[in-house]
Amino acid sequence: MPPPPSAARKRAGPAAQEFLLVETIRDGIIVLKAGLGLRAVLMASSLNFALKAEEEQDALIFQYENFLNSLDFPLQIVVQSRRLNIGPYLETLVQRQKEETNELLKVQVGEYMEFVKTFVELSQVVSKTFYVVVPFQPSVVERRSAITKALPFFGPPRGAAPLADDGEFAQFKNQLLQRVDTVILGLRRLGLRVTQLDTDELIELFYILYNPSESQKVSEAKPE
Repeated sequence: MPPPPSAARKRAGPAAQEFLLVETIRDGIIVLKAGLGLRAVLMASSLNFALKAEEEQDALIFQYENFLNSLDFPLQIVVQSRRLNIGPYLETLVQRQKEETNELLKVQVGEYMEFVKTFVELSQVVSKTFYVVVPFQPSVVERRSAITKALPFFGPPRGAAPLADDGEFAQFKNQLLQRVDTVILGLRRLGLRVTQLDTDELIELFYILYNPSESQKVSEAKPE
């Protein structure tokens, strides 16, 4: 006899959301749980360092060192590798083949599409996306006036308190965005294109990170 649904729910483990440190995402800012601070995520382009001349390589290294030394806060660089999705590209080729009036060219386009699909499948071609995570952690000292009464007199604080209200969020968000501007400026001086992810893009990023197989199915389920 199967156990009642209530018993099954009691034995079930905690929801996956309980293991995530993300409290919410608003205004393009990640708010972490338990007062762990705010995070902004930037997406950056890349450059082919190996193809640069030696003088250019030395200049890039020098500029990058200066950029890192100018920061008074940590950064996290995340590289996401995903199997290359050629669906949109194949769609353009299919449309091109339909519009082609020359039968020889139409056959060549079809052969080229088969070549591209076979090459990507056999070579396991991946695309890389580069992200820079900019943190802001409100220090206990900054917020002591608001939380001192809630802390044990002799016990060490366990970290910053959760955000109290929208005003506090706006204050910390402005300080985080100042850091974001500094990072964007420094990376653009290296010749990189940088943009900050908005709320929808952050939600999509987390979905991809925690559902890699499902997101891959969605990207591949496009008509060819």
